Amino acid sequence: MLKTRVLTALVLALALLAVLFLLPPPAAAITFIIIVVLAAWEWAGLLRMGSAQRKLYALTTALPCLALYALGMPPLALLWLWAIALSFWLLLVPLWFIRKWPLGPNPAGYLVGWLLLVPAWAAMLQLYAKSPLHLIAAMALVWVADIAAYFSGRTWGRHKLAPGISPGKTWEGAWGAGVGVVVYGFTLALATGMNRNWADFLWLLAALILATAVSIEGDLFESLAKRQAGVKDSSALLPGHGGVLDRIDSLTSTLPLIAILLQFVQP
Repeated sequence: MLKTRVLTALVLALALLAVLFLLPPPAAAITFIIIVVLAAWEWAGLLRMGSAQRKLYALTTALPCLALYALGMPPLALLWLWAIALSFWLLLVPLWFIRKWPLGPNPAGYLVGWLLLVPAWAAMLQLYAKSPLHLIAAMALVWVADIAAYFSGRTWGRHKLAPGISPGKTWEGAWGAGVGVVVYGFTLALATGMNRNWADFLWLLAALILATAVSIEGDLFESLAKRQAGVKDSSALLPGHGGVLDRIDSLTSTLPLIAILLQFVQP
């Protein structure tokens, strides 16, 4: 199992690097849409749709992505899209964790899936358009959070974070994720020439803490959907890793936040 997991991770990493640095921008945009289509198909499965409905939902999820791309990714439309997504994660999802509203094949379930995937796709493409390194740096933030949470949770984890949603996650793991992200973020900022004044440091600290919290939310929200659907993984598309949605759950919440923040800190 470990060998399969490592091999799949290696193939995915090489494929990502090839897309980011070898393929032309239109091919990268289409590749990102394919990822969204696969994740939408998995989301439809979590909503317990039938086979034909799952395919139709996956295709309809691609339509707004294609429309945005055809229109040249209008900046104002993207800001509204990310603002709506951020409002969902910051205002509605915490309440969702408390109420544990059921997800099903209904308008609410469809809309939530689109909110998970379409803004994240737009953020991926915009970060990539700035530079492939921007996208890698944003994705690495989520990876650092996951790794730090895992090891700190394994070492010091005592207090459950959300036992009714994901029993393995602890507050100690969440704090470890925050520390890891802050260290990563400040190291990256200083290495790339961030002005060393208190205002910059405080804004960056707040942004990194917020990104950590939103990253954890993305992970927990998919865990809640899987628990309600009675499955361990969103699918078996990625040997040893589960499904595409299992690999991008934290990215769906974090990438729109990073994209919208970069609109205000970079020309």
